[in-house]
Amino acid sequence: MSPVLIISAIAAVGVLLACTAIALPVAHRNTPDPFRGGAPDASLRDRINKPFQALADRSNRRRRLNGGLTLAEHLGRADIKLRTSEFVMIQLGFLVVAVLLGLWRFGFAPQFVIAGVGAYLLPMRYVKFRQGRRLKAFNGRLPDTLSLLSNALKAGLSLPQAVEAVARNASPPVSDELNRAIREMNLGSPTPQAMANMVRRVGSEDLDLIVTAISIQSTVGGNLARILDGISHTIRQRVQMKAQISAMTAQMRASGWIITLLPFAVAGILDVITPSYFRIMFDEPLGRVMLVLVGISIFIGNLFIRRITSLRV
Repeated sequence: MSPVLIISAIAAVGVLLACTAIALPVAHRNTPDPFRGGAPDASLRDRINKPFQALADRSNRRRRLNGGLTLAEHLGRADIKLRTSEFVMIQLGFLVVAVLLGLWRFGFAPQFVIAGVGAYLLPMRYVKFRQGRRLKAFNGRLPDTLSLLSNALKAGLSLPQAVEAVARNASPPVSDELNRAIREMNLGSPTPQAMANMVRRVGSEDLDLIVTAISIQSTVGGNLARILDGISHTIRQRVQMKAQISAMTAQMRASGWIITLLPFAVAGILDVITPSYFRIMFDEPLGRVMLVLVGISIFIGNLFIRRITSLRV
């Protein structure tokens, strides 16, 4: 048996153990054993998650220093119910499997490095996709939510009572975020602070506009119901205009992605089916220079197409 197959078997067992650890229930260990007098024992899931949690904490510190979102906030925006350590475990699992498959198929060649990097970035791309889909659903339901909130205020309810009434009648993901804001207010957080936390969790520009208007109204006063009606009308127009722009630029965006991904797809298929036919592009210096120039040209072309089709409303 070749060493690569042995390493692949060991990695497969490790990934299986990791998946089993994720599926295990968390043990109830909050109360130490009074007869032993020591600290409670950690479960198998926690023991496996501990090194991955250290990697996640290090990544979170770096993200905070750069002013970005932490990994937990990214998962929260995507509504993915995973620990940060479990997500790091999945990323490393994808990396190991892709690298081993690349070594088994291509040997020590640039392909296994490319496969490993691409597989490592794949889970985060899925998180970004889930974030975009959830944000689109949230923005689509926001005008109706504003109308319900305005009607509740006109009926004589206070802002926290109106938010609670809307949360009972709204649909996810709006209801989920409103319920979380209500829990924060019940625990003592001021209403503007709870709303600001909701903006950071969701990342919606329209919601940021609403929370800013609520904060200003709480400071200077005014008719909040009338303000929310005006914002609701503006957001409805923005949503309609975005839908029209998206429909008019759909063909151009699809053509841009097809033109961008087609060379990589063809090169990958040729490299897998007939490695000797495409290997000259990696072995010869001129071939590597051509690949770099092609990659730069494709990146610039995709950048231009995205800038043309992305219109801010």
